[in-house]
Amino acid sequence: MASRKMDGPSAPAVRRDPYEVLSVSRDSSDQEIKSAYRKLALKYHPDKNASNPEASELFKEVAFSYSILSDPEKRRQYDTAGFESLEHDAMDMEIDLSNLGTVNTMFAALFSKLGVPIKTSVSATVLEEALNGTVTVRPLPLGTSFSGKVDKQSAHFFGVTINEQQAQSGIVIRVSSSAQSKFKLLYFEQETTGGYGLALQEDSEKTGKVTSAGMYFLHFQVYRMDSAVNALAMAKDPDAAFFKRLEGLQPCEVSELKPGTHIFAVYGDNFFKPATYSIEAMCANAYEDSTQKLMEIEAQILAKRNDLRQFETEYRKALARFQEVTNRYSLEKQAVDELLNQRDQIHCSFTTVRTVVNSSATINGGSSSRTRIDDISSTDSQSEDGNLDGKDRSNKKKWFNLNLSRSDKKL
Repeated sequence: MASRKMDGPSAPAVRRDPYEVLSVSRDSSDQEIKSAYRKLALKYHPDKNASNPEASELFKEVAFSYSILSDPEKRRQYDTAGFESLEHDAMDMEIDLSNLGTVNTMFAALFSKLGVPIKTSVSATVLEEALNGTVTVRPLPLGTSFSGKVDKQSAHFFGVTINEQQAQSGIVIRVSSSAQSKFKLLYFEQETTGGYGLALQEDSEKTGKVTSAGMYFLHFQVYRMDSAVNALAMAKDPDAAFFKRLEGLQPCEVSELKPGTHIFAVYGDNFFKPATYSIEAMCANAYEDSTQKLMEIEAQILAKRNDLRQFETEYRKALARFQEVTNRYSLEKQAVDELLNQRDQIHCSFTTVRTVVNSSATINGGSSSRTRIDDISSTDSQSEDGNLDGKDRSNKKKWFNLNLSRSDKKL
């Protein structure tokens, strides 16, 4: 299941109260809201009203209203502060693949392959046939299974008959596909007109190497995971995606079945090819240990979701504090570096190599002569070296004078 933006024509220009659109009261149950939506969506579906553009707009309005009231959080926000409190970019509606066209279906399949969840609806044709009671129902006794292949946007219907004792023990219906086909498990309620109205639907999810879906009527609250809610929550805040993993946990509307025959269906939800599946019906009295474990794990998961919500608040506060500390760290480090640099410069100022100013100045020019200490030292050294060189030259005997003197004496 996924989202689609309700911008442009999808979001009505003049928005009416969602309760008014669906003709339900503000204290209506989730099941009553879903039932009202299904009937109106079937009534105004574009497939049945191709020549009536107003029906198409009404269909969008119904879908828009249902997207608010079917989500507990959005419904709470609307009840509190109206439309202004809702994020319209997160509004979603279902896509009927049978009315999508080949090109758009290819794009939807591509996005789904890339991991973008695509929320699809049951074909209006299937819903209408069920409502008219013209579908073929195959018996599925408890403790048995059936394997088959259903065409895309078509459904196989099954009748599961249970007695009083079995109803008290609880019933489980599961569908799986080793081919990892996409499908929907549907539950229909008997209408007064003799047909069947869609009451529940579960989309298949990949679990390990198979896709599967199940319905558990065990007399305690069972939850289903809506992957679209998780995907939307994670997309809004990727940094805190971990905290959103359990936000898609939604309570199942029906937790028990009465004695009698109940209608289930497997709906092919692949984009292009049929869906292969295996459906089985079981009485929970043979699975008492698994039933008890499921009740315990459901309670633990629900408690963990509440823990995560609280921990997220603490985490965000700690993260804000961490960012504050990180900024403080950067500032303090910069200050320390600056102080050490200044100290190094002061250290370097202690040196003998510095400028000396001579107080004598020329009368005419008025300019003072400056001599560096190292220049004075160098001059003194040169003078001393010069005197030593002079002494050495004076002590040397001139050979030509000596020779001349000896020759003069002889003469």
